Amino acid sequence: MDKIGILDFGGQYSHLIGRRIRDLGVFARVFPAEVSAEEVARVEGLKGVIFSGGAASVHEGGSPKPDRDILDLGLPILGICYGHQLLSSLFGGEVVSSGTGEYGTTGLELTGEKSSLLDGMEEDTDVWMNHKDSVLEPPAGSRVTGRTEESPVGVFEDDARGLYGVQFHPEVTHTDQGDRILHNFAVRTCGAEPSWDPRDLVPQMVEDARHEIGDRRAIIGLSGGVDSSTAAKIVSEAIGKNLTAVYVDTGLMREGETQSIRDGFQDEDLRLQVVDESDRFLDRLEGVEDPETKRKIIGKTFIDSFTEVAEDLGADVLIQGTIYSDRIESGATTHSDTIKSHHNVGGIPEEMDLEIYEPLRDLYKDEVRRIAREVGVPDKIVHRHVFPGPGLAIRIIGEVTRKRVEIVRHASKVVEDKLREAGLYRNVWMGFAVLLPIKSVGVQGDLRSYKSPVAIRIVESEDAMTANFSRIPYEVLEDISTQITNEIGEVNRVVYDISNKPPATMEWE
Repeated sequence: MDKIGILDFGGQYSHLIGRRIRDLGVFARVFPAEVSAEEVARVEGLKGVIFSGGAASVHEGGSPKPDRDILDLGLPILGICYGHQLLSSLFGGEVVSSGTGEYGTTGLELTGEKSSLLDGMEEDTDVWMNHKDSVLEPPAGSRVTGRTEESPVGVFEDDARGLYGVQFHPEVTHTDQGDRILHNFAVRTCGAEPSWDPRDLVPQMVEDARHEIGDRRAIIGLSGGVDSSTAAKIVSEAIGKNLTAVYVDTGLMREGETQSIRDGFQDEDLRLQVVDESDRFLDRLEGVEDPETKRKIIGKTFIDSFTEVAEDLGADVLIQGTIYSDRIESGATTHSDTIKSHHNVGGIPEEMDLEIYEPLRDLYKDEVRRIAREVGVPDKIVHRHVFPGPGLAIRIIGEVTRKRVEIVRHASKVVEDKLREAGLYRNVWMGFAVLLPIKSVGVQGDLRSYKSPVAIRIVESEDAMTANFSRIPYEVLEDISTQITNEIGEVNRVVYDISNKPPATMEWE
């Protein structure tokens, strides 16, 4: 099976490159930036290498660099963003630091030079930028095949040496024809044959879980979402009755969530334990306003709960449905920045008694959904809106109290119900309410009111790494606003969040 290797220089989208390559039918393997040329050379069927983006500058001391011997393996190399700047720097090009940078979508101009990377692309196309440094001069002997208003070397190519660089991110959906660029590199330039099927992952994941866990007992943190449900199916197939599913009611869950778990998993082969820890979670969050502190308290409390159940069961392993977007935002890779600590990654204490196993750790949400269908996860779970592990605590800006949880839970249910009524629920990635820590003046029943506003967040995405706010019809938004302000006495104003990711994130905290 042919493969493409990706060196991860700490970019938020490093693994996203891999999944885009896999979407082309070519298997992709991600390596840390420090991987040795010897290890790369041992990969059977490796046809090319991609240098990812990253937060560093090539001008910084200690910025990540590849093993120089990788450049001599005779494999085509494509640099993306930081990787583009890195290749230019390593081969004698000029990289300069920009005062303003370039962020978001911009037009790409094709220079008319012969191009294998841009072959078949339309003249007018948008690409997505996220950089401060720029390549001013490409390596000697290469040609510039694309530019943008702020990047004179938007694309460079050197067929003789197999060096290619793009300043933008072809792996994100905001680049109009990014898949064509990746196809041109992986399939046409590298000669990789598209023969990989994502369904091939399932038996390998089952075998990996069987090998890693062996005959030990394990518990899985079950939330009712597609990630943990899929992980449960895979590990259950591997170790059978040695797996117990544990659902922890944190008091921060969606409306009716606990009963839904009982109903939805009672006919499964999984042994299910429901543990009510709502008082413990809410008591520990009392007086806490900082979002990172909230996340870490919640992560620690989850581990405390799971550890106690595991001790009762004699279990040694904790299975989590962690996916790649959780890990990269938590700064889990060597050169990545911490955007926010996901409770199942950055919130885990350094020392704990349970061994953690994450069968989905390198996959994205939409890949998990495809695997979920393959292993028989019910359709209603596959298509359920994403819900954050820390629950409603991060949809409350400021202190988490029982009353504020009730408000945001009720408002979020209104959002989901109205999206279903309008036939929009499956068209969007997620829709929810956020309770803001301020008050505003209103008029209700001819009387002045001074109450809390609620922000509505509805986004569209494929993989949670980037997202656009959803252009919901005004009449649907009006219905949402009217029902929330009519039914929730503490709210007198509803606003709609029209921020994309980036610069925002999916959640507000």
